[in-house]
Amino acid sequence: MSEDISEQLVSLLPRLRRFATGLTGSLSEADDLVQQSCEKALRKQHQWQPGTRLDSWMYRIIQTTWIDQTRRQRSDTVSLEAEEIPEAPDRRSENVAENNNMLDRVSQVLDLLPEDQRVVMLMIAVEGRSYQEVSDTLEVPKGTVMSRLYRARSRVQAELGSSEGSVDDGEIAR
Repeated sequence: MSEDISEQLVSLLPRLRRFATGLTGSLSEADDLVQQSCEKALRKQHQWQPGTRLDSWMYRIIQTTWIDQTRRQRSDTVSLEAEEIPEAPDRRSENVAENNNMLDRVSQVLDLLPEDQRVVMLMIAVEGRSYQEVSDTLEVPKGTVMSRLYRARSRVQAELGSSEGSVDDGEIAR
């Protein structure tokens, strides 16, 4: 792998870990998933086409590796434990306890989502990807991405019982 690609891969690691944590629900499993995916990418680097997005290629590798593992294990969904969420100082609010409680509730609701909806929600809401980027990465039509995101957001809102957290139209038209 050329040095430029190696540097890009290293700079992507925090984002890849965050995405993998959202899929696995566990920091240690996420680290293992990222490591396996990076090893796979290094072995198959000839398949990556220069000029294309390395992050999209890596997200796809992580997702397919996770799907393969899940199929092999046939295990139940792992819940994201509150103590596994990295501590970060809350500088935007004086109500840290309420925010932590909401984070716990949202993590639990995300675990309830079907995997296809959870992946889209993580890529758009957490990673800030556009619909088109997610469509290209997952190799599904843009309309499918929009539909999955709509269903995921609706389920999250319904589970949280919150109308105050409704999504505005400007955010949907990303």
